[in-house]
Amino acid sequence: MTAGWNMSQRHRPSLQAELDQNSVSELAPKTLFEKVWQDHVVKEETPDTPAILFIDLHLIHEVTTPQAFALLREQGLSVRRPDLTLGTMDHSTPTTPVRSFKDLAIVGEGAAMQVAKMQENCKEFGLELHGFDSKYRGIVHVMGPEMGATQPGKTIVCGDSHTSTHGAFGALAFGIGTTEVGHVLGTQCLLQRKPKTLAIEVTGKLQAGVTAKDVILSIIGEIGVDGGTGHVIEYRGSAIESMSMDERMTVCNMSIEAGARAGMIAPDQTTFDYLEGRPKAPQGADWEVAIKRWLALRGDPGAKFEKTVTIDGSRLQPMATFGTNPGMVIPVNENVPPANGNASFEKALDYMQVAAGKPLSHAAVDVVFIGSCTNSRISDLQEAANIVRDRKVADGVRMLVVPGSQQVKKEAESLGLDKIFIAAGAEWRESGCSMCLGMNGDTVPRGQLSVSTSNRNFEGRQGIGARTILASPMTAAASAIAGRVADPRQYL
Repeated sequence: MTAGWNMSQRHRPSLQAELDQNSVSELAPKTLFEKVWQDHVVKEETPDTPAILFIDLHLIHEVTTPQAFALLREQGLSVRRPDLTLGTMDHSTPTTPVRSFKDLAIVGEGAAMQVAKMQENCKEFGLELHGFDSKYRGIVHVMGPEMGATQPGKTIVCGDSHTSTHGAFGALAFGIGTTEVGHVLGTQCLLQRKPKTLAIEVTGKLQAGVTAKDVILSIIGEIGVDGGTGHVIEYRGSAIESMSMDERMTVCNMSIEAGARAGMIAPDQTTFDYLEGRPKAPQGADWEVAIKRWLALRGDPGAKFEKTVTIDGSRLQPMATFGTNPGMVIPVNENVPPANGNASFEKALDYMQVAAGKPLSHAAVDVVFIGSCTNSRISDLQEAANIVRDRKVADGVRMLVVPGSQQVKKEAESLGLDKIFIAAGAEWRESGCSMCLGMNGDTVPRGQLSVSTSNRNFEGRQGIGARTILASPMTAAASAIAGRVADPRQYL
């Protein structure tokens, strides 16, 4: 008996140490990300297995869902939580008016079938779909926030890498693959390894003509396209806090271009003002309860990040990419840097047909695209319209303006923005992803140079052989007027 008692005593210190460690972990200051993560862990990760996370909102579209629904049928499964699933059609849809399936066929048989299949699948599985007859239809990362479905503290996934957009509300939002789309449809859960944390502090006040797009391009230029790999970024600092929700969504949208798993911004009064009264936001007494819960999500004083990067926002300039990834970016008036013997760098310059040592303003522009989940919201269109107002698009330049949703389109038209663009010589379209990815009939012809407000400038992203320069709506609009890559500040 004595031996047994002694053995028990020998084990007690280690057990107590484990309990103490758990207590310390619970009491330790937490970041915004850590709070949201912990609130959604169904089963903790181990060295051998990822964590199981509960998903609050699953956004779906026509491109990454056909195989996922097929998987459900094969397994004899229904959708676990139809009430937490929200669908739209955006990637493959034409931005010209659609009145029949024949109108869809102009984008190609494959794309038209994706749209038809999405309608069939959502009807069969009883899911909310905002199709061509919905006033809320739009790009998935524009529509979700507009409807108030995107909320602080939620876990949000979608079969699209720019799901990070929703992190602007203090949500943990990231893209998933087609197989994972099937897993979430069937279980409302997802296997995930816990990422590390990276704080990016943007201080100071932005200069006139410098936008949220310039901020995120500058960040990517600073840390590189792999600087956020394995991390969730939390954007902080006075420059971020002073941004509107539209601007915050632009910043978080391109977190993936820095290699990050997601990007987040702590919710505040700006967030609450945006959400209040939206169709899927809490109403009445539930709203007050939600506010208290959302305020508690902000990171605790003393919470630690694995890495921190600080950027002086007051020194930032309008930015433009010159190569074939978003990290190849410079202030719009600076010279293209030399390759210094880097073969992949030289290959990118050759593809883009730009010369080291010369400014981008030497490059003649063929196409300007205002749109995408990065920059197609009402404030983006207003910024571009302010540049082109009472001016004309340069001869030989095609300017395409595509609102991010039918709601944005309606508001823009009520403000007369469509008339400003049309008077300048631009095309005004229906909502959709459009020229961002060149799979819906809106493409940049081979060899032509596009200044685009989208998020990716890889070879052929906007069409086979197309060359893409990423920039803000202001810079894109200025370039349309000048017929070359231009600093927007000269038109303010």
